[in-house]
Amino acid sequence: MIQMTTPSRLHITLIDMNASLGRVDGGVGLTLEQPCMKISAEQTDEGVFVTGNSEHLDRMKKAAEAVIPEGKGVHISAETSYQSHVGLGSGTQSALAAGWAVNQLYELGLGVREIAALVGRGGTSGIGVESFEHGGFIVDGGHRFKDKGAFSPSAASRVPPGPVLFRHDFPDWPIVVAIPSLKGASDEHEVDIFQKYCPIPLHEVQALSHIILMEMLPSVLEADMVSFGDALNRIQDVGFKQREVSLQQEEVRQCMNVMREAGAYGAGMSSFGPTVFCVAEEPEQVRGAVSEYLESTIGGEVFVTHANNSGAQTIYNENGNC
Repeated sequence: MIQMTTPSRLHITLIDMNASLGRVDGGVGLTLEQPCMKISAEQTDEGVFVTGNSEHLDRMKKAAEAVIPEGKGVHISAETSYQSHVGLGSGTQSALAAGWAVNQLYELGLGVREIAALVGRGGTSGIGVESFEHGGFIVDGGHRFKDKGAFSPSAASRVPPGPVLFRHDFPDWPIVVAIPSLKGASDEHEVDIFQKYCPIPLHEVQALSHIILMEMLPSVLEADMVSFGDALNRIQDVGFKQREVSLQQEEVRQCMNVMREAGAYGAGMSSFGPTVFCVAEEPEQVRGAVSEYLESTIGGEVFVTHANNSGAQTIYNENGNC
C-alpha cells in the first residue's frame, strides 16, 4: 500500500505570452503546505477503482488508467482534497498523485515528468509538476512555440512540461491565502481568454521579465520580504497577469487591496483566480481583515500557511501499513 500527500501551488504569473523569441509560456510559482491532497493506493487483481469524497475522482481514474500496465489493477482512495478551478493546481496534483501511485506500486521506473506527459499535465506551466516533485519557489522556461503551436492553457495542450530554470527553497514566511466563493476560468472559457488576449505586447513581457529577474528572484535568495511583496504588486499590473486580474469580479481585486491595507507587503492572484495571497509579518491581522471583508460580501475561506520546500511525500510499506 502507498499513502501520498501532495502540496498545492500558487501560480504567480505566466512570463512570455508574446513568443517573438520562439518560446511561449514560462512561469513563476510557489508550492504551499496547505491545502494538500492525501490519497492511499493498493494493488488489485484488475481494473482501476477510485473512491472517496473528492471532485477529482474521475480525473484520478483517467490518470491511473494512462499509467497502469495492461492486466493490472489499482484501488485509489482520496482521503483529503481541495477545490478545483480556484487557482491552486488541484488538477495537476490529483492526476500526478494517481499516476505516481501506480508507478510506485508496480515499480515502473518512470520519472515525474514522464508521468506528467502520460496524464496530460504541464502543457502550459511546469510549475505544478515541479511543485509535486521538489516543492519550493520555481521558474520554468516554457515551450518552443513551434512545438506548442498556439497560445493555450495546459488543459488544451499536449506538450511536456517546460524546463525548470530556477528552483529554490522559499523563506519561512507566513503566507495568507484567501479563496473567495467563486470559480476561476476553465475549459472553453479559458481557451477563449488565451485566444483573445494573446500575443501580449512585447514591451509588457520585457517589463515583467525585468521585475522577475531583478527584483523577485533576488528577494527570494536574500529573504527580503519587502522586495518580494513589491515585485508581487508590480506583477499584477503587467502582461498576461494584468488581463487575468482585470477579468475577475471586483471582490477578488478588493481582497488584494484589503491585504495591502492590513499590512501585507504585497498581494497577488494565483493563476486565473479567484485565490489571492500575500506575504506579511502580521499574518493574523491580515487574515482577520480579509475574513471580515469576505464575510460581508461573497464569502470564502482565509487561512495562513507556509511554503512547501520538499514536494509530494510518499510512504510505502510492503506489509500494507501506512
